[in-house]
Amino acid sequence: MSGNWSTVRLSSLAPPPPNTSQFPPLTDWEAPSFTWAAQFRVGATVILFVFATCSNLALLVSVWCGRGRRLASHLRPLMLSLASADLMMTFVVMPLDAVWNMTVQWYGGDALCKLLCFLKLFAMHASAFILVVISLDRQHAILHPLDALSAHRRNRRMLVLAWSLSLLLASPQLFFFRAVRVEAVDFTQCATHGSFLHRWQETVYNMFHFITLYVIPLLVMSCCYSRILLHIHLQHLRDKAGESYLRRSGTDIIPKARMKTLKMTVVIVLSFVVCWTPYYLLGIWYWFQPDMLRVTPDYVHHALFVFGNLNTCCDPVIYGFYTPSFRADLAACCRRRRSNASLRSPDRLSAREGPHSGEHESDPATNNQAAGDTNQSEGRS
Repeated sequence: MSGNWSTVRLSSLAPPPPNTSQFPPLTDWEAPSFTWAAQFRVGATVILFVFATCSNLALLVSVWCGRGRRLASHLRPLMLSLASADLMMTFVVMPLDAVWNMTVQWYGGDALCKLLCFLKLFAMHASAFILVVISLDRQHAILHPLDALSAHRRNRRMLVLAWSLSLLLASPQLFFFRAVRVEAVDFTQCATHGSFLHRWQETVYNMFHFITLYVIPLLVMSCCYSRILLHIHLQHLRDKAGESYLRRSGTDIIPKARMKTLKMTVVIVLSFVVCWTPYYLLGIWYWFQPDMLRVTPDYVHHALFVFGNLNTCCDPVIYGFYTPSFRADLAACCRRRRSNASLRSPDRLSAREGPHSGEHESDPATNNQAAGDTNQSEGRS
């Protein structure tokens, strides 16, 4: 295993180089190899990389300069930050994991070892903390619907705090990770060997990041959506009792656009929990019982890591399912690509010379108007 298994989300091909305080010296350590399970992991990671890159870039472009600009001003920074965090995971974690599994050992030197391990943990924290910010925003929007004017400023402050905390919590990686060379087998690995005097210190370090990466975000998100569900339930009970409350949308407890956004964020959070929970549970098992790696098949570690990376692909899919503007942007992009391809074809070029060459082409103004009709409810959420 290359380095801190839980800290960098990079379960590798063999147990980590042991600490000298409680384990045999590195000269007795057997170097890993590029197994068939690791080959499957590399292939699956490449597929996820291509899909995550295309989908998250499309989401980023749509929200930044496409029809997604019609989202409420306090929602746009949240979706831009979520897409940016997913792209960091895509461009940092996935390619490095694939190359690292193929080369088995580390060839990047000490400085690159520290930098990339820092960037991995930074991307992971940012992804988790932004989901927390989204959950807090939804809680405030449902529980305090008349306080929408301050949402934009509040969300920007929370996003700055989320990115800053991610940067701070990832900074220890620059000091703990280094390139370790095993002279006896001519093997170099990027690991934490020698950075901790005792194994319990490394376990505490791993548990700290497990708590900040998974436990605290999960607790905050669970608390937010539990309060939202309780609020909706109490509103139903008050309606049945005949009480009258001020609402923004007729007789609805929550406006439809806001409820739609709430459902989208719930599914995004659930995808994070479902995808990464098995991997973290295996990490906890390893911290307290390191010998389990010798009895657990390699394909289990690799499959759980690939399943965790699937979360990066889920966010734009979920967003597109709940957001007509994103689907409209994708449809417009596909139409442009087909139009450009047909214009470059010889048959199309000859047909354009005729007098009726433009009678089957769509009217951009009509398309924009039709696409815009589907977005009228999005900007009010």
